[in-house]
Amino acid sequence: MIAELVAPAKVVSRAKRLIHVLTLTPFFPSADDDASGCFVSEPLPWLERLGIANTVIAAQPFYRRSRVNSPSVCAEWANFFSIPCNAGLPSAGRFLHASILRRVQEIHRSDPVDLIHAHSALPCGHAAGLIKRELGIPFVVGVHGLDAFSAHQAGRLVGSQCARISRWVYRAAERVICVSKKVEEKVLQGTACQARTEVVYNGVDPELFSPADESAGTLLSVGNLIPIKNHELLLRAFAAIAPNFPNLRWDIIGDGPERGRLYALVNKLSLKGRACFLGQQSRVEVARAMQRCAVFALPSRYEALGCVYLEAMAGGRPVIACRGQGIDEVIEHGNNGWLVDGDSVEELVSALNLLLANSRLRERLGQAARTTILNGFTLQHQARRLVDIYGKCIA
Repeated sequence: MIAELVAPAKVVSRAKRLIHVLTLTPFFPSADDDASGCFVSEPLPWLERLGIANTVIAAQPFYRRSRVNSPSVCAEWANFFSIPCNAGLPSAGRFLHASILRRVQEIHRSDPVDLIHAHSALPCGHAAGLIKRELGIPFVVGVHGLDAFSAHQAGRLVGSQCARISRWVYRAAERVICVSKKVEEKVLQGTACQARTEVVYNGVDPELFSPADESAGTLLSVGNLIPIKNHELLLRAFAAIAPNFPNLRWDIIGDGPERGRLYALVNKLSLKGRACFLGQQSRVEVARAMQRCAVFALPSRYEALGCVYLEAMAGGRPVIACRGQGIDEVIEHGNNGWLVDGDSVEELVSALNLLLANSRLRERLGQAARTTILNGFTLQHQARRLVDIYGKCIA
């Protein structure tokens, strides 16, 4: 209940005005994509109820098309110069800082900013660190991926520069907020344990993602069509179980560079009409798809946490995910979900056969999954943990 979620005494005992947090993020929903950055926007109303006022600056490089605010959430969109592709990552923070500094000064004069919450070290954490140096505003930085230093993304040469800047950001931040313990381990390893870290798991709206009657004929996955999401493994497993479940359909929500190759594999495996690529969907459409499905499966091999797993669990659906990823800090194998090896099509086939054939097991896992979410992984829980951290940083 909302009334039970009270901010720490050291926060509410400050001046009567709300604590003012400037959210600086490269991810945020827009009118044409309400899922992008929803993990940043959705806790904001709960934070406001706990005494946190947010001003949001959503940053994007100049070469990306302009965004229009979603009717439900608003941000100031800031375009900044950046060298395209990964080569621009090391310098992007400085360009972003130069682009928004005057606006931040205006905001700070109008309503003093107590804290900046930057999402990702590059470019927003870097820009926040430079703003702290000039204006004295403390900052925290959120880390949402396992590639905490951008070395995996950027390659060896550019990656070494990204890692150097990221280390500076993490050491300068009042707190580094990690979405899982696995991410926290990456940050601490890369900074020689010189960063002050906290783990705050993403939260879910349990009303939007709520149980409904399943359709036993649908398997569902939601995620960008990129190699690390491992759709090919799921596709090959689906081909193996398809004869056992002649009415089963696999709905694939998401888009990306792998779509053409996966579609060709669908044709090669004679699964046309049974594996359905639905493209990008709205938050409401994803929630409805999760309500309909019998099993949610995404054998991602490089996942810091994975909001889609939590959303499917909130909807009371049995979830298949991979061991060794952030989500295995939430899923207890055989209790509230199912974990497989990310390289084993045999394990995935076995899990799918078992769950799809056993409605009682699906129901038991789904009920336990929703209970897990309600007990610790809602947006309210996430907001309360963030308020605790903000209080430590501005006390």
